[in-house]
Amino acid sequence: MSPIRRWLLALALVIVAVAISYEWLDRPIAFFSYALHPGPKQALFEPLTHIPDPLIPGAAIAFVVLGLWALAGRPLSRWQATVLLCSVSLPVASAIKEQLKYVFGRTWPETWVQNNPSLIHDGVYGFNFFRSGAGYSSFPSGHTTLTCAIVSVLWIVYPRYRPIYGAVVLAVAIGLLGADFHFLSDVIAGGFVGTSTGWMATVLYDELATKPLVKS
Repeated sequence: MSPIRRWLLALALVIVAVAISYEWLDRPIAFFSYALHPGPKQALFEPLTHIPDPLIPGAAIAFVVLGLWALAGRPLSRWQATVLLCSVSLPVASAIKEQLKYVFGRTWPETWVQNNPSLIHDGVYGFNFFRSGAGYSSFPSGHTTLTCAIVSVLWIVYPRYRPIYGAVVLAVAIGLLGADFHFLSDVIAGGFVGTSTGWMATVLYDELATKPLVKS
């Protein structure tokens, strides 16, 4: 199966998974997480949601450092090229998920900012297409998107460590669901967006490596 057909198949499966989760799983999981005392939620789950926090500043630093390395006329090693791909995949994935948040305009499981409408507080549940604002930004999950934007590159380039990558993604997902920060379908969609970005970045790099834009 060609890569584009694999991606389209994955997209179709994600759409089905999101629909199933939206209809039958999102609300029960959210109510279950809400029923947990704030103490256990904060102690067990919230720290897991901070795993992606260093990624954006780390990607910016890595890009500048590797850019200076290239300007100095030094070739990139395999691991340096991998870090570069991660530093490019991350902001692209972040930009895509921000646009998707605006397109879908989904409300959150709980009320967090500016008295935003939520399932728990107001019984509000669903998508509000092309509705902007912090209260309508649940879908897709940004934390999952950013995590998978990095993990997908590493998954392709260094496959021997895939159990570790899977554990990291699972930890972030459990943290987001356990802390009631996101619905399950948000996490599924975020995982697809991030994985797609990393995959595309890797394929593009391989293509450009054989067709350099700047000829010396």
